[in-house]
Amino acid sequence: MGYEIDFLPVGEESKGGDAIALRHGNLHALHREQTVIVVDGGYTESGDALVEHIKNRYETDRVDYVISTHTDQDHICGLKSVLEKLHVGQLLMHLPWDHSAEMERARTSTYWRNKLNDPARRMLEAAMELEAVAQEQDVEVVEPFAGMSTKDDVFIVLGPTELYYEELLTELVGETSKSAAQQAFESFMRKMLEAAKKLIPETWWNETLRDDGTTTPTNNASVVSLLEVDDKKLLLTGDAGIPALMHVIDGLEENGFSPGDLRFVQVPHHGSRNNVGPAVLDRLLGSTVEGVTRGVAYVSAPKKNPENRHPAKKVTNAFLRRGYPVHGTQGRSLLHYYEAPERSGYGPSESIPLHNQVEDDGGA
Repeated sequence: MGYEIDFLPVGEESKGGDAIALRHGNLHALHREQTVIVVDGGYTESGDALVEHIKNRYETDRVDYVISTHTDQDHICGLKSVLEKLHVGQLLMHLPWDHSAEMERARTSTYWRNKLNDPARRMLEAAMELEAVAQEQDVEVVEPFAGMSTKDDVFIVLGPTELYYEELLTELVGETSKSAAQQAFESFMRKMLEAAKKLIPETWWNETLRDDGTTTPTNNASVVSLLEVDDKKLLLTGDAGIPALMHVIDGLEENGFSPGDLRFVQVPHHGSRNNVGPAVLDRLLGSTVEGVTRGVAYVSAPKKNPENRHPAKKVTNAFLRRGYPVHGTQGRSLLHYYEAPERSGYGPSESIPLHNQVEDDGGA
């Protein structure tokens, strides 16, 4: 059995996102011996690119599973094209109204929808829109919670658990709405702070990334999944943050997982420094080593990265220290494969080297 996993470029300039296609099975045989999966679709144009990629490279118009990790626009918008233009077996997505009385009330009432804060309303409306497309295309919708797997048990959902998802929804709907002026001011201040950051040194054994990074409840609700083929483990993380990843690692360790067991890992949230820290990476990848490669990491990153946020230099350094050199999309497609046919037009990519200077942002 083999696999191919493709990370397609998303967005232009400094905008990024996730659009991932993969297939596993006997890749040298008929399509009925293979399973095709899409994980997130980026923006609309990314969804169109996924459709063409699957038709041209996988030589099929059938997708067994489409997975919406979470409802951010840079992950979900392109999935509409995938559902409409390909024959899809199942759509795996969370239905927030089934887990929150506030979300259910807002789903059926415009008045109550307008009472939600902006992040909660965006989550609800994005989920409603994607579910409507699935219903129009007669695609079954299934919620992806920890323990769910494909029929062959090769692709497994590790997180979130249903309980953790409901806790995140409670946190999300309980947030106070921010005015447009407040949001604009905070955005302006973030840009000013990014511009004012000084550079500080890092070395192989001197790490400045810290464990106090935080992200949104929407990001922590991301589906985290594992593909395991011939004992080779590939982890997809979406935009999950530290607490979400810790929950996942707890479950992995209960089933005998050891740090460094992964052959492939997706860097969460396009390499944001808010989503990982030394503690979670030590549990997932192993402690710092020198001269040892344990696996490989891919990051969906925009072409330009003026503020060094996606990916953050201290994040790619942290993965490299632990034996997982990072390869970024940055306007190009990336392919990772095992027991798969040779593919024309693809060659080796260079990983991101160790940065000797990183931003002094306190690790947040």
